[in-house]
Amino acid sequence: MIMSILNQLMLNGVKIWTIKDNYRLGDNIQSKVLAFAFGLSAEIERDLISQRTKEALARKRSEGVILGRPLGKKSSRVKLSGHEDEIIALLEKRTSKSAIGRIFGVNRMTVDSFLKERMVQKQK
Repeated sequence: MIMSILNQLMLNGVKIWTIKDNYRLGDNIQSKVLAFAFGLSAEIERDLISQRTKEALARKRSEGVILGRPLGKKSSRVKLSGHEDEIIALLEKRTSKSAIGRIFGVNRMTVDSFLKERMVQKQK
């Protein structure tokens, strides 16, 4: 990618000067070789980083470390938690789930999933 950008710039007559190392890249062969060397070293460095990362992950796996996000459970606390009695009263009055959602400031789907997950568990 770097090489294609540098080649395009050189074809358009743009000269690149690096401030820190005082490299001057123009349209001559020396600049092309230098740009190729920079691109090659960047690619080698990316490969080395990838290889080190893969080796470290393999070592951790062999040590029995669990990698990645831990398997979790759904949060036990949602906006509707603690309002179960009010929700039951509203449902007994035949209030729609959409209306209940508006009352508590949540989406209708949140009310629906709360009823399925939390209220059914309490009845068991």
